[in-house]
Amino acid sequence: MNKVVSGAQEAINDIKDGMTLMLGGFGLCGLPEKTILALAASGIKNLTCISNNAGIDDFGIGLLLRNRQVKKMISSYVGENAEFERQLLSGELEVELIPQGTLATRCMAAGYGMPAIFTPAGIGTEVAEGKEVRNFNGKDYLMEMAFDADFAIVKAWKGDTMGNLVYRSTARNFNPVMAMAGKVTIAEVEELVEPGELDPDHIHTPGIYVHRIFKGENYEKRIEQRTVRKP
Repeated sequence: MNKVVSGAQEAINDIKDGMTLMLGGFGLCGLPEKTILALAASGIKNLTCISNNAGIDDFGIGLLLRNRQVKKMISSYVGENAEFERQLLSGELEVELIPQGTLATRCMAAGYGMPAIFTPAGIGTEVAEGKEVRNFNGKDYLMEMAFDADFAIVKAWKGDTMGNLVYRSTARNFNPVMAMAGKVTIAEVEELVEPGELDPDHIHTPGIYVHRIFKGENYEKRIEQRTVRKP
């Protein structure tokens, strides 16, 4: 089966209003820039977005928020986006804030075919409201459900036409666990090669998880907060 598509627009052609999307990246590092741009231009609305963050006002998921395309955000950190804050405080946007480790593990559970996980994170806080708590060996654990996402959208450094992916350094972040978890996984890569050109020992996401792949061009790779050492 050919997994290669011509670009982001073809990759998202069956994403519809009201769907749930996972989007890889940590801050602005390793986010699927080109697919987000295509989504922003598409006019698709009422999306539920599962992501570590909400981007910034003019980049990343911030573009979808600016266009009022997002109905609900499920995230861990949302502190760099003024438009997100405005929509949250005005009641325009549903928001579910969850611990970062819980976010990653709920993705992993979906990829592994597990319906739920148990975690001590969130016990005794607002995170636990309305959720089941079980006690194991004298300690309380919160039951969290695996995510149920229509699409997972990730960014990799290199990929082959079979969908095998290699991430680079910290851009690896949430991409591998999200790539496992979507019903359909879309991967954009900086370099697309033929099968056999990637070292099998260096592959982070096996192609069995990836349904569509395309090569992006001219990545911005913005830095959210640039911190440098004084001379």
